[in-house]
Amino acid sequence: MTTTSGQSAAEERPGTLPPQQERPGTLPPELADIFRPELPSLADEIITALRDAIPEYARPIDGPYGQIMRTGVEQALTSFVDLIADPTTSLADRDEVARMLGRHEAGEDRSLDSLQAAYRLGTQMAWHRVMEVGREASLSSSIMSTLADAVFGYMNDLATLSFQGYQEVKARSAEEQQAARRRLMQLILNRDDPVPLRALADLAATGCWPLPDEVIAVAVTSASSPAPPGDGASAELSPGHDVLACLDDPQPHLLLPGDMSMSRWASFENWLEGRRAAIGLTVPLADAADSLRWARQALALAEAGTIATGPVVYCEDHLVTLWLLSDSALADQVSRRHFGALEGLTPRQQERLTETFGAWLETRGTAAEIADRLRVHPQTVRYRIRQLERTLGEQFGNPDARFAMEMVLRVTRLRDKKSQAEPTEA
Repeated sequence: MTTTSGQSAAEERPGTLPPQQERPGTLPPELADIFRPELPSLADEIITALRDAIPEYARPIDGPYGQIMRTGVEQALTSFVDLIADPTTSLADRDEVARMLGRHEAGEDRSLDSLQAAYRLGTQMAWHRVMEVGREASLSSSIMSTLADAVFGYMNDLATLSFQGYQEVKARSAEEQQAARRRLMQLILNRDDPVPLRALADLAATGCWPLPDEVIAVAVTSASSPAPPGDGASAELSPGHDVLACLDDPQPHLLLPGDMSMSRWASFENWLEGRRAAIGLTVPLADAADSLRWARQALALAEAGTIATGPVVYCEDHLVTLWLLSDSALADQVSRRHFGALEGLTPRQQERLTETFGAWLETRGTAAEIADRLRVHPQTVRYRIRQLERTLGEQFGNPDARFAMEMVLRVTRLRDKKSQAEPTEA
């Protein structure tokens, strides 16, 4: 069969492949006058058969769905006969109706199985009517053969156009869902400008993310970051549909429901090949920003070597460390306030005294026990303790001051650990 060229709506859409645009151009135009009177009764027969054979289409014929079905059937039949009468007839209306049918199926959240079945059934009934009319009109076998090619090619075009319409909606829905999930994540993590829970619920519904009562934030290294020790290669994360992910951010992060099981976490670690992640704490939805802040802090400490860990660090295993290092500037102020009296000593003297003081605060042991821990003579310990009493004055016997100083010494050790982990310049 010969097809003629002509620009249609399909050809005007970038990124889509137009159907073959079957045009029965070699058929005698007078055939249109033979077939046109058959169209009303044929349309009724096809609609009745579709409603009987396909459960999804068994709806009131005078309702919105029935009108859509009638429009599709009548447009398809009329356009085919119009093409016989004039092969240059525009296909824009036919193409739009066919795409509309595909978009409607996508909007109903169904597959294309029902519509494809409808096209098959409609094509069979249309061809049976063509054969009946052809016999009555004594059409030649050559014309009937051409008609067969035209009918089945034409219906194939309609199915292709409907598929394009279906894909348009699905693609748009996926984009809208991703946009909603990204916006939802931004709003949940923004504590400065909280939004009502109702607004979050509406956005969560669009993003197909059931809004949980509790969440866990996860901080992840970027794809370009060096991989942690291990045999995993760099790979994209695939955390699952119940996870909100923002992996293209300068500080990639995830938000997960707070009821993650241990088996799920085990699978999560497998998704992190080539990246390191820090798992925040389970918190109420309104406190998600805190969970992410702690996770990012833990990730930074792991990257710096302050926290010794593998590809995954769990904040719950390092709560005291996170607390002590949460405000370095404030820790420096506390240190100067309580250990300022030691500034007149040499660095070596300060180191020995604070080391001894730290061991005494942590163990409250005897001089012999502390000496054994520090590998010095017990008399040396006694001498240093007396020196601390003289230098620190009232602070030495003040429980609140001693607690603050013990925290400062712990922070100092953590910082020293970080400094030792950092490579020295050549």
